[in-house]
Amino acid sequence: MSQLLDKAKNYVSEKISDVAKPEASVSNVDFKRVSGNNVEFLAMVSVRNPYSTPIPICEIKYSFKSADREIASGTIPDPGSLKAKDTTMVDVPVKVPYSILMSLAKDIGADWDIDYQLDLGLIIDIPVMGNITIPLSQKGEVKLPTLSTMFA
Repeated sequence: MSQLLDKAKNYVSEKISDVAKPEASVSNVDFKRVSGNNVEFLAMVSVRNPYSTPIPICEIKYSFKSADREIASGTIPDPGSLKAKDTTMVDVPVKVPYSILMSLAKDIGADWDIDYQLDLGLIIDIPVMGNITIPLSQKGEVKLPTLSTMFA
């Protein structure tokens, strides 16, 4: 009986592995705004849904790193859903406290930008298959605004 169950599991897993899955990529990470106690960056994630039905995004987990250390992390619960047979842009706001930016002054002062690594996990709910996580990682640099551009 256990051999029959194993064969059934293998058959189902082979069929599911051939099914198209949503694909995602980080299209941009940029400075958004300065608030009372932090600087906010915005990561724009492009997610393609190959299915003819909308798919809910359960949550997004993120980790924002600079100078080999985590400077921000968080979870965004229930950020919406993916459009059917279309590409959806998902905004991921990342808030970095001033105190952490000050500790990165050496990196910032050299070229007025922040070298970063952004790690994301989009957790989506696919009918029949259940929750799956789409892992993403992006490295780059974000130019910080000057005082003249902030007040212009």
